[in-house]
Amino acid sequence: MDEPTALPPSASEPPTGEQLPPAGPSAEERQWAMLAHLSVLLNLVTALGGPIAAFLIYMFYRERSRYIGFHAMQSLVFQLVAWVGGGLLAAITWVISGLLTAVIVGFCLMPIACLFTLIPLGAVVYGVVGGIACSRGEDFRYWLIGDWVAHAFR
Repeated sequence: MDEPTALPPSASEPPTGEQLPPAGPSAEERQWAMLAHLSVLLNLVTALGGPIAAFLIYMFYRERSRYIGFHAMQSLVFQLVAWVGGGLLAAITWVISGLLTAVIVGFCLMPIACLFTLIPLGAVVYGVVGGIACSRGEDFRYWLIGDWVAHAFR
């Protein structure tokens, strides 16, 4: 007697004994979240191009994907705080330091002005780290800002 042959599993059913991969953001969601974080690079050639790009990504994708909306808003807030706020702080420090050089106190303030100048440059590096993490599908959060934006998204 012939034994009945087993039918191959259909494409719609997962093979038994194997687990499905964990559900996460799609490739398109990862790409747009990465671009939102990498928009900080636009600040190197335009003054406020990065926050504008992050805002536009947020406006276009906030209804379609919470993942993209969260990362775009997080990037926007981070760039406004670190790039714009840090840049203004550095500019004010350099102006005060320059004005006070006439009375020698300004020379003592120049190292502090140099440190404040590093804030926007550090923001670029941190934004690239966020973009790389999102391209891998990881849940990246900026220090302090990520939790604040997550709380606002509830």
